[in-house]
Amino acid sequence: MRYKWQNIFLVAASYFFYGYIHPAFCLLLFISTISDYFLAQAIVNHSQHKKYFLVGSLCINIGVLFYFKYFGFFAENVFAIFDSWGWEINETAWKVVLPVGISFYTFQTLSYTIDVYREKLQPTSNFIYFALYVCFFPQLVAGPIERATRLLPQISQRRYFDTKKIRIAFALIVWGFCKKLVIADNVGVYVNQIFLLEAPSLFMLLVGALGFSIQILADFSAYTDIARGCAFLLGFELMENFKKPYLAISPSDFWKRWHISLSSWIRDYLYIPLGGSKGTTKIKLFWVILISMTLSGLWHGAAWTFILWGVYHGVLVFVYHLFGIKGSWKPKGLKWLVAWVLMYLFTLFGWLLFRTHSVVWLFESLMNPLFVNQEQFISAITILLCMLMYSLPYAFYFLLLRFVKASSLWYPFFLGSALCLIFIFGNENGQDFIYFRF
Repeated sequence: MRYKWQNIFLVAASYFFYGYIHPAFCLLLFISTISDYFLAQAIVNHSQHKKYFLVGSLCINIGVLFYFKYFGFFAENVFAIFDSWGWEINETAWKVVLPVGISFYTFQTLSYTIDVYREKLQPTSNFIYFALYVCFFPQLVAGPIERATRLLPQISQRRYFDTKKIRIAFALIVWGFCKKLVIADNVGVYVNQIFLLEAPSLFMLLVGALGFSIQILADFSAYTDIARGCAFLLGFELMENFKKPYLAISPSDFWKRWHISLSSWIRDYLYIPLGGSKGTTKIKLFWVILISMTLSGLWHGAAWTFILWGVYHGVLVFVYHLFGIKGSWKPKGLKWLVAWVLMYLFTLFGWLLFRTHSVVWLFESLMNPLFVNQEQFISAITILLCMLMYSLPYAFYFLLLRFVKASSLWYPFFLGSALCLIFIFGNENGQDFIYFRF
């Protein structure tokens, strides 16, 4: 029975972790937990009315998410119209503080009730089990977005001390901090400087896009590594969220590698239900892909830049589909190289939309000359070399993955090397994880 007390302790620890800065946010987490727990029970116990209970879950979760994350965005745009008519609106009346991780745990609880509704999952009768599924602190604020079919069985069974998992856990945690402090935060300093320039040259903008592609992968995958490592220490195994996304050769391939927990959620609970499967017409497929990817962009943040980023990727996916290029496409040789280069360039432009503070600023910068002057060219080259230097620890990562599994003799060497990199090159002015904003 001891593992049951472990679960109670983990629930309490998770709520303490989540509410340490803003205790009031724990109330939202509890509302989402208790509502979906009872609604899922009602879906099974009153199957003749199960559709209404599912709608109730959707209304509660999406309603809370909309108010805290999107109400200010829509209000700002509506009030901007009123302002153009000369009506003055008090901005403080619609400013709302965004609870950390609300997008993640909302999608996690929604997947639970939807799976119960589809009869793919039997609801748990143990409230503590479900509460831990929702609030498990390693992945609560920035994912990965776990499914109940995967995490609940781990919660409900006895967990044993496993030296292999402990060994992998420390490697993941140390490497996660290395990616965050050495790569992401140092590269991010240069990226921020570039995107604060009033009129960067096109070359400088491309350097900024390359830098942000390094920063966001290192930053987000770092949190996932730390979360997975912490979970391993506690006897749980969380899903991988990244599988070398910049080796993708098509948009579908990219979304099978990048933020896998979100892309698979969008596929299973939005894309397929809307009709995005085999046999659909091209026009319907276009709208299904566009809606799915636009909502994926909106999930990341309440801003037009994120919406455009989602629309852009939706158009990319559809165009590739028209040419018959999907996730299963596997060219070889020169064709693979051309496909990879094109996809990486498309991805870089997408990151420009994602990172920019202003769409107008971005397109004005894209219209600038390739080189404004010699001084800015030298600055761009210097920044590029510095960012690439800070990205070198990725070589340790791939070696670490290989040798940790192959020989315990290499384990302390690479682990020690990662720790040395953190102490020597780690940015003392660390930044918040990028995905804490979502």
